[in-house]
Amino acid sequence: MDDVNLLRNNRLDELTSWHADWNGLRVAVLGLGMTGFAAADTLAELGADVLVLASTGPDERFDLLTILGVPFVQADLREVPAQLVAQMPEVIIVSPGFPPDHPLLTWAAENQVPVWGDIELAWRLRDKVGVPAEWMLVTGTNGKTTTVQLTATMLAAHGSRVAPCGNIGVPVLDAIRDPAGWDVLVVELSSYQLHHLPQSGPGALAPWASLCLNVADDHLDWHGSAAAYRAAKAKVYLNTAVACVYNTADAATREMVQEADVQEGARAIGFGLGVPGPSELGIVDGIVCDRAFLPDRFERALELTTVPHLVSAGLGAAHVIMDVLAASALARSYGVLPATIHTALETFHLDAHRIETVAIGDGVEWVDDSKATNPHAADASLAAYESVVWLVGGLLKGVDIDQLVHKHVGRLRGAIIIGVDRLALRQAFARHAPDLTVFEIDPDDTVSNGNDQVMTVAVRLAAGIARAGDTVLLAPAAASMDQFESYVERGRLFNQAVHDLLGR
Repeated sequence: MDDVNLLRNNRLDELTSWHADWNGLRVAVLGLGMTGFAAADTLAELGADVLVLASTGPDERFDLLTILGVPFVQADLREVPAQLVAQMPEVIIVSPGFPPDHPLLTWAAENQVPVWGDIELAWRLRDKVGVPAEWMLVTGTNGKTTTVQLTATMLAAHGSRVAPCGNIGVPVLDAIRDPAGWDVLVVELSSYQLHHLPQSGPGALAPWASLCLNVADDHLDWHGSAAAYRAAKAKVYLNTAVACVYNTADAATREMVQEADVQEGARAIGFGLGVPGPSELGIVDGIVCDRAFLPDRFERALELTTVPHLVSAGLGAAHVIMDVLAASALARSYGVLPATIHTALETFHLDAHRIETVAIGDGVEWVDDSKATNPHAADASLAAYESVVWLVGGLLKGVDIDQLVHKHVGRLRGAIIIGVDRLALRQAFARHAPDLTVFEIDPDDTVSNGNDQVMTVAVRLAAGIARAGDTVLLAPAAASMDQFESYVERGRLFNQAVHDLLGR
């Protein structure tokens, strides 16, 4: 390593506090989404020499950069901008949308420029307002947001100042700058954010507790392989202090815990829908039990709630109960009492677009699970209903849809295919259910009338197939950005089309 790189890396190693000397540090921030803007804003506040590079972004964020005095380059970033070369940053802060093989990250590697994500930056700066909050980390292919919200609700009922943040929509950099401070941050982490976390050194996280809910192939186009995707997820357990929470029904999560380097005294805590063993949470005769966080766990268990209570609270689907168990494990690791968890669950409500009943008309239930953006999530959603008209399709992100179709054709009354990645779905239905009624909506046929027309047509076709007792289920098993701004817009337009159809 040459002298310049050695000096730069020595300085970066010392930047482990808000109160360190960040002044004049040359930093390039890639992207101007929520995390990119939070990084640029934070670093500008610290006095760093910041350059933002983004191909797109809301106009108001570019305007704010001008007000902050932060220079930016808005351009096609498939080529390295001259401004980046001229700045020769000491570190790059990368937003989740930049895949590892992006030209700017390739340039960084060739020039030995360290790359941090927003999570590492937030960890280094977490002491801005005094004693840093404890961090609980949550990842998984599905269920992350619900579990983060459940955990935060339980901790708040315990009396803790808690902030759900990260991939849930509130940048961690915004949370750590809250002037009142927090006791606990419950941080949702995507595989993109985990990819950039160091395993050791000054920027390595050391969370109170960590959790991987499940692992199924997803985002393979970004990571390049299933192995790389799983390796990123496994980073969630590194350096955990108290509890590594894993899914007893998912061998991959157990193996991640077994292989992780953790702090001395950290415990492996399992959760699942079966009868729990010692150091596990599970269900016995309809009672949700904790056999992990009590001294005599080899002899007895503590009741947290019951399955009928969860059903009455709208949390009775099997995959949601799994989220409840996982969140309870995190909360119990922090000392939240069973009675407090029970009370918190009685007031909790799932987000919109997550197995949400939109309406019931003529004996047909219309359900919005637009947040089922991959096959693993759609699998759980389909399993909750006996007879389904399935609205499916979008951006498949490189994953295989065939097994999902094969598994659930027996419960399908029919299917409506939407989105751009229709060929794989068309072939899967032809292979596994050649007699099933399947309609396909070509975006070219509806684009002139807007995205709402896609859902209007889809809902009308579904209504023609459905019979009393059926569920029309929007569980796309795919991302939404091919035709919609987000899964939220996709779900909202489905809701609107259903209510229009039923005359409400």
